[in-house]
Amino acid sequence: MEANLFLLIGSGVLIACGVYLMLDRALTRMIMGVLLIGNGANLLILQAGGQAGSPPILERSSEAADAMADPLAQAMILTAIVISMALTAFMLSLAYRQYRYRTDDIIERDEEDRLIATRPTTPSAAPDHDLSANPETGRLSSSGDAFGPRSFEQPVKEADGE
Repeated sequence: MEANLFLLIGSGVLIACGVYLMLDRALTRMIMGVLLIGNGANLLILQAGGQAGSPPILERSSEAADAMADPLAQAMILTAIVISMALTAFMLSLAYRQYRYRTDDIIERDEEDRLIATRPTTPSAAPDHDLSANPETGRLSSSGDAFGPRSFEQPVKEADGE
């Protein structure tokens, strides 16, 4: 099998540009990066299918079997296109939601994420132990999970007054 160098270089450039765009904090650039990585991966799958040949049709003579194109790579590319479009639609809906709430495209670091990252790694600091994070401050509290309203922990009463 002989590879097309132009398509290999093109897919490498698309994947490299996609990774560069995904490392930015702007959501639109992240979406563009996902699209470029998907297209670069599709080109790599196309190269893995081999040289272009005759279509894979039944009842062909056995002499043409060597020059027949591999249909699996084409089916995988069609599947990858559908998955890429679904992922892009989901990311566009996230971008629209962010625009409605903040009208800003830049994704900032969350303070709660920073507090979780600085949490000690000891087993007693795990969220399922008695020392858990207070939702207001994000710090470990000695009262454990006893903060917050009690109404959620009591059983629901029936509507007929029982």
